[in-house]
Amino acid sequence: MKLPSSILKSLALTEKSNKLGETLNQYVFRVDPGANKIEIRQAVERLFKVKVESVRTLTRAGKKKRERRMTYGRTSSSKRAYVTLKAGDKIDVVA
Repeated sequence: MKLPSSILKSLALTEKSNKLGETLNQYVFRVDPGANKIEIRQAVERLFKVKVESVRTLTRAGKKKRERRMTYGRTSSSKRAYVTLKAGDKIDVVA
């Protein structure tokens, strides 16, 4: 079993994620690419002491970047999780 702190890397603080938190009670986390939905649910429930209603995941491919020569490289891929909490639960976000 993985540790919850190794599954959840950080909370994504963007305009879109702030709006989702206010309107739909959803929070966006940057997560370990090898984590599945069950592990993400358990990690959020253990770390923040809330009940999770659903988890949706999204894998974002790395962007193509040009190096100093005519070769191209890629930035690293990342995975995000959109976590919906039960009504009444809340995660305190300090920006």
